Amino acid sequence: MTPFAPAGQFSTAFRNDFATLLRWRRDVRRFRTDPVDPATLARCLDAFTLSPSVGLSQPSRIVRVQSAAMRQAALDNFEAANARALAGYEGDAARKYATLKLAGMREAPVQLAVFCDEATRSGKGLGIQTMPEMLRYSVVSAIMQFWLMLRAEGIGLGWVSILEPEALSAALAVPAGWRLVGYLCIGYPEAQSEEPELQAEGWETRAACPEILER
Repeated sequence: MTPFAPAGQFSTAFRNDFATLLRWRRDVRRFRTDPVDPATLARCLDAFTLSPSVGLSQPSRIVRVQSAAMRQAALDNFEAANARALAGYEGDAARKYATLKLAGMREAPVQLAVFCDEATRSGKGLGIQTMPEMLRYSVVSAIMQFWLMLRAEGIGLGWVSILEPEALSAALAVPAGWRLVGYLCIGYPEAQSEEPELQAEGWETRAACPEILER
C-alpha cells in the first residue's frame, strides 16, 4: 500500500494544487477522439476501491460500453430523452436548449455505465435501514473521486443524465437489482476551461456558495 501523509501534513503546494483541481474539474461534452491509455484509465478506476461506501458495501458496478450496437442504443436513448426534455421548454428557453451540446457520446473514446447494486449483500445492510439511498450516494462519491483522478491526468469526464435508465439497463442486460447512476463519457477535452459550459452558454450562473442555515 502506498504511504500517505497524515492529516494536517500535506504541503501548502499540494493543498493549492488540490484547490486548483477542484476548480478545473468540469463536465466535458466536447472530446477529442484520441484513445485513452489503458494503464492510466485502470489507475483512475482504482478510485472506486478507495471511495467511501455505506457499511463498506461497495455497491458500484461498471459496464464498459464498447460495441457499436450498444453505443448506438445508448445514443438513441439519449436522443429520445433529449427530444422529450426539449418539448418541456417554451420560448427563449426552448431555443437556447436546442443549441446546447449536452453529451459527448458520439466522440468520447471511453464510455462507462455505472450502476448501484441495490441487492448487494456486502456491508450486511449497515447504514441503509433508514436511508437506503445511501447506497446510491456511495456510487456518486466513487464517481466523483474517479472524476478528480481523471482530471489530474488531463482526461475529461461528461456525466450524461438525459437518459431513460430502465431502457438503458435493459439494453445492457444488467442484473435486475442494478440501478443506473451515471453514464460517463471519458476522453481528452477539445479545449480547457474552468468555467462551466452551461454558464458560458448563458443557460445558468453558478452560485458563489450554497446557503448555510443555522438552527
